Amino acid sequence: MKKIILYHGSRECVEFPEIRLAKYNKDFYYGFYCTVLQEQAKRWAVRHSGKGIINEYLYVPDESLKILTFPEMTEEWLDFIVSCRNGNPHSYDIVEGPMANDTIFNYIQNFADGKISRTAFWELAKFKKPTHQISFHTAKALTTLKYVKSYEVYDEE
Repeated sequence: MKKIILYHGSRECVEFPEIRLAKYNKDFYYGFYCTVLQEQAKRWAVRHSGKGIINEYLYVPDESLKILTFPEMTEEWLDFIVSCRNGNPHSYDIVEGPMANDTIFNYIQNFADGKISRTAFWELAKFKKPTHQISFHTAKALTTLKYVKSYEVYDEE
């Protein structure tokens, strides 16, 4: 069985992950978000106050779960994110794919608001390197995560 280390950047230690409703809809809707990229988790953790916590988990995929994977930014990925950000839930346990960083986020919002065309979105986005996210949307999905450890990180800037 394939085991993967995932990271979750936060302001606190998260030994028991949970799905929380947020003020704003996220890329893949409400869920518990992680990444395989430790540096990205650090950016998430320190973004508010310059210090934060990286939580580390062992992820063991469960083939019985309904999983949607986007290996790269595609038309389907864009449409899925726009739908989720517009408040439309989905039926997946886990969704994995590129994360819309701050710049791409703005492009997606402009596309969703009708301020730029689909063609313009792709023209702008092609120069941006997407990052990675995996989100857990059901209690059963969260059982695939085993807490390993947490540690403090600081913004070096």
